[in-house]
Amino acid sequence: MTTVDGPGEALAVLGAGLGAGVLTSTVGVASLLSFPVLLAVGLPPVVANASNTVGLVAAGVSGSFGYRAELREHPRITWTVVVTCAVGAVGGAALLLALPSSVFEAVVPWLILLTCLLVGVQPWIGRWLRARAGEDAGARTRMGPVTTAFALLTGVYGGYFGAGSGVMMVAVLGLGLDIDLRVVNGLKTLAIFAGNVVAGLVFVVVADLDWRAIGLLAAGSVVGGYVGARVGRRLPPTLFRVLVVVAGVVAAVLLLR
Repeated sequence: MTTVDGPGEALAVLGAGLGAGVLTSTVGVASLLSFPVLLAVGLPPVVANASNTVGLVAAGVSGSFGYRAELREHPRITWTVVVTCAVGAVGGAALLLALPSSVFEAVVPWLILLTCLLVGVQPWIGRWLRARAGEDAGARTRMGPVTTAFALLTGVYGGYFGAGSGVMMVAVLGLGLDIDLRVVNGLKTLAIFAGNVVAGLVFVVVADLDWRAIGLLAAGSVVGGYVGARVGRRLPPTLFRVLVVVAGVVAAVLLLR
């Protein structure tokens, strides 16, 4: 199995981890940066995906810590998000391991393109959510059955592939709840963390992993996750969104060849 080899590749993976950590705590599309880099250094798609999930656990730790004040505001919602995403991630990880790698390789480009579409329309979703929250703010502060079900499905997707799962969680929580979007952003970061932890535990036991890539991703993403949580609310997301869409489209085109 090809592994990360040489200082250039190691630096690329470390940098991808740093950037992915920032994206975890901001727009929630970290894997669209780190996953293509792991493919570019030669890791097989399934190994790259599993290693990426384990390596980005560190980003979830530091990012969730950075959002700790927001996560305390609605403890019932916080625990519901943790449980639903963790349970869903088990199913997603099992799905990834049960399907042949050829199926995974065929599906990934379309998942990436779908995620790029979600990232592209995020500004319109955000404006709609802000307008909606202004009309009846604070009316719904508990997750209903429909919102919980969609959070569970987002957890399944996060365990299977994960790219864009943060964007999906923002949409799910924003549509189903009337809480401040900065809290939604913190919950999204926690959701990514919960999904990565559970799926990562499954991968550690049964999947092929590249531990050098994992270590480099973790080292970069633990810094990036905290930085993203601290400055993400004040930085315009446009640059992040453009870079993610471009990286995702390039990765999808390469995988479709």
